[in-house]
Amino acid sequence: MAEAREPRSVADGSIAVVEQTFRAESGRALATLIRVLGDFDLAEEAVQDAFVTAIERWPRDGVPDRPGAWIVTTARNRALDRLRRRRTEAVKVAEIERAASAGVEGDVRLGGESRVADDRLRLIFTCCHPALPLDARVALTLRTLGGLTTPEIARAFLVPEATLAQRIVRAKKKILAAHIPYRVPPDDLLPERLDGVLATLYLIFNEGYTASVGDELVRRDLCAEAIRLSRLVADLMPESTEARGLLSLLLLQDSRRDARTEPDGGLVLLEAQDRARWDRAEMDEGMALVERALAQSGGRPGPYAIQAAIAACHASAAVAADTDWAEIAALYARLAQVAPSPVVDLNRAVAVAMAFGPAEGLVLVEGLRAEGALAEYHLFHATRADLLRRLGRRQEAAVAYERSLALATNGAERAFLERRLAEVRSAG
Repeated sequence: MAEAREPRSVADGSIAVVEQTFRAESGRALATLIRVLGDFDLAEEAVQDAFVTAIERWPRDGVPDRPGAWIVTTARNRALDRLRRRRTEAVKVAEIERAASAGVEGDVRLGGESRVADDRLRLIFTCCHPALPLDARVALTLRTLGGLTTPEIARAFLVPEATLAQRIVRAKKKILAAHIPYRVPPDDLLPERLDGVLATLYLIFNEGYTASVGDELVRRDLCAEAIRLSRLVADLMPESTEARGLLSLLLLQDSRRDARTEPDGGLVLLEAQDRARWDRAEMDEGMALVERALAQSGGRPGPYAIQAAIAACHASAAVAADTDWAEIAALYARLAQVAPSPVVDLNRAVAVAMAFGPAEGLVLVEGLRAEGALAEYHLFHATRADLLRRLGRRQEAAVAYERSLALATNGAERAFLERRLAEVRSAG
């Protein structure tokens, strides 16, 4: 019986490696294939084929020494097979074969010279073409290069999944119809694509910071990759206060990561976190960056710099009671002027509640409720429930917690909401 179990154990381990490789390498592999092929759909199909092949072969043949490179090589070969079958792609086939002879990870430049050397960042700049609407640029990039699924991106945009899927399809059609080249723009055109690039990195980090699905609150791989790419952008464009502001924001947020969960994975709210567990190195770097960004902005900071300033207010408080919530509320009011959105208004309502009392915050929240834009956003209902709980309106709070639970899809958040719901029911 031992002999029968061993192959199954090896197979299970190989499948786990395939899953890990997919999470860690699929975005990078896709970026490389899109760069070489110049075709989003063909690259996606080839990478998917490569992972299917890995599931078939790795349990039998063993996991390769460099799984990511194996995936890229296999995907490239699958793409070549498809192109050869078309019989009209001889030039493209020859170009890819020449690139392959130089090595899988050789630098194949299909456009003008650029300082963007990282494959994933190169393709993010490529996707963020100004001919596409900003939301379509970001959605397409998140889907193809950010490693996020369509449901995850839809939740980030607060739109139905079908609507988001249509945006991605339209973006691809626009690229084909407008003959938008699959190449990194020259350096003088990078600034016009910066907004889309920063928005993409911000949403990748947000999905990692609070995963929309699954039992774990944090996806460390996405947070780390967003920070890595944001650092590259800040180095690439040192004149951009927003690039520096975004990097500062991500570092300050990420510095709290280890304190956000209990040992069993349970959610810990900001005011209850053990601040000794915050990452001091990330905090110090983030604080220095936001000071530079605000000084460089000339008194007109952009949305990422303002959000970084908010994060710095939290970082500078030795204990939760020292947090300058009035300043945070004022910063959110300024953010609402620069980048208005219902989520910004909701965050301002939370800050107002902390600074001036839950009744003041609830007034703002009820205004948002009447507008209806956040009706399907679970954190809106969780916020409203918390304010009602603090005001002693437990029956109304229970209803709001129930609505939040119906919308929440992350296991750690759901467990927290269930505890709060049980508390208000037992107290009522």
